[in-house]
Amino acid sequence: MKPILIYVASEDWAFVSHRLPMARAARDAGFDVHVATSVGSSADAIRAEGFTIHPIPFRRGGLSPLSALSTIRTLRQIKRALSPSIVHHVGMQVCVLGGVSSLGMATPQINALTGLGYAFTSMAPRALLLRVIITIALRYLLNRDHVVTLVQNPDDRTTLETIGIDSRRLARIPGSGVHTDKLIPMPEPDGPITVGFAGRLLTAKGIRALVGAHRILRARGMDVRLHIAGDPDPANPDSVTLEEAQQWNNEPGIAWLGQVADITTLWRDSHIAALPSHREGLPKSLLEAAACGRPLIATDAPGCREIAIPGQTGLLVPIEDPQALADAIGELAVSRELRMRYGAAARQLVVKKMSAQAIGAAIVALYEEQLQRAR
Repeated sequence: MKPILIYVASEDWAFVSHRLPMARAARDAGFDVHVATSVGSSADAIRAEGFTIHPIPFRRGGLSPLSALSTIRTLRQIKRALSPSIVHHVGMQVCVLGGVSSLGMATPQINALTGLGYAFTSMAPRALLLRVIITIALRYLLNRDHVVTLVQNPDDRTTLETIGIDSRRLARIPGSGVHTDKLIPMPEPDGPITVGFAGRLLTAKGIRALVGAHRILRARGMDVRLHIAGDPDPANPDSVTLEEAQQWNNEPGIAWLGQVADITTLWRDSHIAALPSHREGLPKSLLEAAACGRPLIATDAPGCREIAIPGQTGLLVPIEDPQALADAIGELAVSRELRMRYGAAARQLVVKKMSAQAIGAAIVALYEEQLQRAR
């Protein structure tokens, strides 16, 4: 019989967007892949891969104890019914609730922390309280013998070690995999220099700083355009409002595109990719832009500096510094040679270390290692 692998993800679209390279590699390696998630519009896409879906009640960002208990109960029932060989939890909230649902079970677990999120990036009182609660939970849940925690960058690994997670229970794989055979280098578009942003519209993603930088450049007389792909995230207290996002369309040179189904259209129409985030695991948007041969601008923050390497693939700026961000955009805007050089190097980096093939092989090796330990 094939070993059963269960992915637990907050929402089905998030699984399709971020986990397919790993899940496909596991399937091709002989695993029977199941997905426990909140079911929405991407269920058919998951089934089309040959994966089995198990609906769970899940409200991302929710703090209701009753809601959490319902999620934990359902996950526990699924795990008992399937008796999986390995469970792969994805995201901070899922890792905590999934870890609680596995108490008393010896099933090998991979807990993927794809960035440390709002509780570790915000200084708001609510975030500080959450940080204390989450730290206590993680120390208990992640230090068990059959648990491995997966991070995407060395900064997150150091943070987890600092809060008390045993370094022997930590593993690092850089990202979730980019389809470099589908995302390929594209020629620069004609027309004014255009900066592309892809991501949730959160302050912590740097979207307000980026809009501020755009205003500075326009005030300098530079005809620079900004294309914003992504939507507000009502589940996150750090989100911009829908009204604010709609107002950007009234500003000269800004186009808010909402959710873009085919991300290649964004990078086809952009000369530069920017993500001035406060903290990332390893940002998918920059990885995809790099695969398309675009130069990168990001903040000198965890996760971002793993892909935006100064003088090689792009430029780094301080967090929440619109002036520095405007200067970096301006530097690339006036130099096609820099854009070409950085874009080519970014593509090479992703192909070598962060492709779907490389990440798929790394995750299957991690699964096999955990199965061996459990025997």
